[in-house]
Amino acid sequence: MQCSWKAVVLLGLASIAIQYTAIRTFTAQPFQICPVPSPLNCALSQEVESFDRSCDEFSFFSYNASRKTHVLILATTRSGSSFAGQLFNQHSHVFYLFEPLYHVQTTLMPHLSHSRGSADRRVMLGASRDLLRSLYNCDLYFLESYIKPHPTNHTTDKLFRRGASKALCSPPVCDAFSPSEVNIEEGDCIRKCTSLNLTLAAESCRERRHVAIKTVRIPEVGDLRALIEDPRLNLKVIQLVRDPRGILSSRIETFRDTYRLWRIWRATGRKPYNLDLSQLTTVCEDVLRSVGTGTSRPTWLRGRYMLVRYEDLARRPLQKTRDIYEFLGLSMEKAVEEWIRNNTRGSSDVSAKQKYGTVRDSAANAESWRLKLSHHIVDYTQTVCQQVLEELGYKAVSSPEELKNMSISVIEDKTFVPFL
Repeated sequence: MQCSWKAVVLLGLASIAIQYTAIRTFTAQPFQICPVPSPLNCALSQEVESFDRSCDEFSFFSYNASRKTHVLILATTRSGSSFAGQLFNQHSHVFYLFEPLYHVQTTLMPHLSHSRGSADRRVMLGASRDLLRSLYNCDLYFLESYIKPHPTNHTTDKLFRRGASKALCSPPVCDAFSPSEVNIEEGDCIRKCTSLNLTLAAESCRERRHVAIKTVRIPEVGDLRALIEDPRLNLKVIQLVRDPRGILSSRIETFRDTYRLWRIWRATGRKPYNLDLSQLTTVCEDVLRSVGTGTSRPTWLRGRYMLVRYEDLARRPLQKTRDIYEFLGLSMEKAVEEWIRNNTRGSSDVSAKQKYGTVRDSAANAESWRLKLSHHIVDYTQTVCQQVLEELGYKAVSSPEELKNMSISVIEDKTFVPFL
């Protein structure tokens, strides 16, 4: 059947229209992929005249010295993460946040089931990743959704452990302290700085070269893959691990009500029948999976993951900190070195005995569990967490005498390096 001349003309006109639309589409201004109007997110090596300029004019996918380094300290509760976080908090060019995911947990947990199922886990992790991505881009307003009561005019006095961040206790966020005051106590910051203005906090974040966040609320490094692969970020993970026996001992001392049955076992030598063993097994399972991911060196994690034992950091804090800084590409400052010297030699001061304090004899603290746990608990922990102990280079103790003999090291001289 032959087409009429009118049909041929209509088809020709339609073809021209389609081609014109395609040409306009591919030659028009490309889609702006920068998440926030910050030149640092475009990996710029020169100043930007206008935020309206396209990121495609620059090497968006190239990482250079002018781009922010985003650091995540991944740990579990009572593994020395507060101490590790301070190694970044003391750096003048680092914007540090202490456990911002606390707000995600406290907001979502009441609305989730108590079964800890995979669906609930995905919800929590999804919200946590979204918040981390926003915080690394200095979008602190995103945090307001999880702060109760909701901030008024972007101002709140409910940010968890606000005083643990020097950036949130210093200009432009707070003018209560003079520039000469180097060691600002957390309590003093909260009292003198009063409410936190999140707009000023975001300004402080953008002014600093790097952003570091400490969290104990992400189970394993595999949960961070979406962030690590995000080209808008330059994320590197420091996974801090600790001897499970040390973690358990510290939790028994710190969370006395939650670990009451463990205390009874330690005192009586008899394991209570209703003891919550998941308080130990979950820690070892999460660490084993996470370390397994790291040591398998997947392509997406290479050059972005470093495994650090708390015991190595405690015994050689200055050298280990230098190793960490070198991996991250950060310069070591005198203020950081001075803080390390002042906070790892021990103290009889009351602050040194606070459960979240960082002033202590770090080397002695690393193995203090040997004087606090009974041999029954240690032996059980070694059985349950055998794979973790072997993987991380922790030696088992075989008798009560060996347990109390502090001259016998239970830490193998095993050095962990960045997995490239």
